[in-house]
Amino acid sequence: MLKTVVIGAINWDINLFIGRFPRKGEEVVVNRITRVPGGKAGNVAVAAARLLGSSQVAILGGLGKDSIASEQVRIFQEEGVVTIGLKFAPETESGQAYIVIDENGNNIIHTHFGANATITPEDLDDPTRQQLLSEAAVVTIMDPPFETAIELARNAKHLNKTVAWDPGVKSELGAKGVRELLQNVNYVVANESECENLTGVRNPAEAAKKLMRINEKLKVITKLGSKGAMLHSVLKRVAVECMKPEQHGMKVVNTVGCGDAFLGAFVAALSEGRTDEEALRWGNCAGGLKATRPETRGSPDRATLLKFLK
Repeated sequence: MLKTVVIGAINWDINLFIGRFPRKGEEVVVNRITRVPGGKAGNVAVAAARLLGSSQVAILGGLGKDSIASEQVRIFQEEGVVTIGLKFAPETESGQAYIVIDENGNNIIHTHFGANATITPEDLDDPTRQQLLSEAAVVTIMDPPFETAIELARNAKHLNKTVAWDPGVKSELGAKGVRELLQNVNYVVANESECENLTGVRNPAEAAKKLMRINEKLKVITKLGSKGAMLHSVLKRVAVECMKPEQHGMKVVNTVGCGDAFLGAFVAALSEGRTDEEALRWGNCAGGLKATRPETRGSPDRATLLKFLK
């Protein structure tokens, strides 16, 4: 049975590796270029599929009718991700991201959403997509058009599904702007900046309190990078340390996609019925391992994750 459905952006990433970021008006040399599949939803779906197995994860999103789309579908299917819920927009390019990465793994991202922006609330009424949603235990919402995210969360709650939402750029709407969505969400998974954008406060505990005034059953996950992650709810607070690659003789080479690896592992654990603390540990470990890989979708397989969790 399908364990999770992921909806949001599917991009083709053009990664430019440099020594350092340029100052304004300065030119720097690009040492290496890679072209790889990415997009937040695509990354999360693949990360979850590597842990759950073939045909346990479905992706909903938009692609153009172009060579990028064909390659994306092929790669998803190789990873065991179910693709029958994808939409193909004939007059729009598939999404693309241009990512600049320095020698310390820091990054700057420029995204053209393209066909990702064509997913509408009406698209969710498609019988195939409805069937996927009815089968899944967890619905994971990334960055589809906001009206589509609202409708999907409403549908998922009606179906009694667990809903996890990564606000991403939508955090700039603030808590009032995302109120309707938050009322139908079980987990918000955000980094410190996104929590601050949503609430106006930096402290994770205070930010969580503000969001829980909208939905008292909400659980707020704050991703803290090298400091780990925290969960706040009305009933509990859980803090989990980050997996530190250097302690295992590994080096951080690219942090692009670490948050997606975290979320993919987190929802994979939830879909197996694991506790919140176990899910946080899965997420932290997957994010740390991904940082040691140059590719955007460098999340671990199940055997590797369980090995490091021990």
